[in-house]
Amino acid sequence: MPAFGRRALMAGCGAALLAPPPVSGGDTGVVEVAPGVFVLPGVMEEASSANLDGIGNVGFVVGEAAVAVIDPGGSLAHGQRLRQAVSAVTPLPVRHLVLSHVHPDHVMGGTAFADLGVEVIGHAGLPAALAQRHDFYAAMLEREMGSAGKGSGALAPTRLVEPGQELALDLGGRVLVLTAHPPAHTDHDLSALDRRTGTLWLADLLFVERIPSLDGSLPGWRGVLAALGAVPAARAVPGHGPAAVPWPGAAGPLLRYLDMLERETRAAIAAGIGIAEAPSHVANAEAAQWRLAEAYHGRNVTAAYRELEWE
Repeated sequence: MPAFGRRALMAGCGAALLAPPPVSGGDTGVVEVAPGVFVLPGVMEEASSANLDGIGNVGFVVGEAAVAVIDPGGSLAHGQRLRQAVSAVTPLPVRHLVLSHVHPDHVMGGTAFADLGVEVIGHAGLPAALAQRHDFYAAMLEREMGSAGKGSGALAPTRLVEPGQELALDLGGRVLVLTAHPPAHTDHDLSALDRRTGTLWLADLLFVERIPSLDGSLPGWRGVLAALGAVPAARAVPGHGPAAVPWPGAAGPLLRYLDMLERETRAAIAAGIGIAEAPSHVANAEAAQWRLAEAYHGRNVTAAYRELEWE
């Protein structure tokens, strides 16, 4: 097990003893977006001690025999809140912990589940990303959140899904199909489809209202979204935005932003505009329609420029 996994497990075992008692179902904050599919919505903010890095949508799917948690949250405290919600909804055991990608608001609550001995599932590219970033993310949470960030950590995957492959999880009476995608939002995105309800859990492959962040491949992301548009799902759970949205219609604004980002970045490169100046020339009118654009749009332009300039 990588060093980060050992540290996360040790922190989690101690932290679990300090977890507050379970809260009633009405106090959990989760939304049942389809029968047996529960989402703990994130807030449209940057990570802070006040929001516990609970800025991404996370949640769980309940079968007749077991529960699968999809992303354990952004910090130990956020993960504990999610774990309490599971206990308030069902006595069934959590057997699977699905990690959609490496970003801290989705995985750093893993220590809240460390004592359960769950199967931790991720994209085949996730271990390398965790090895590279985990310690930085842990230090960042403590710096930005103070004591509220301590004890947070991701769990090491125990089962991997190769790009282009699927893995079916039988929860008892319902099957959750996990798909590992080629580079898109990151280079290791994993989605989950609940066949029973037609709920497609996309994590950060889908942003709604909050501006997306590009950490993989811009053309790749557009291609993955196009392929996902053919999935027979009634609704999707985005990584940021409402707990659930109609699918595939809700992808329209994201596709428009990514398309404009790519077209105008290519135009800037062709016009000889340098990478430092490109953010002031690319897709700013479109970006202004998204929340938190001031924090992420410039980074997106820079990432797009670096990817596209050598094509």
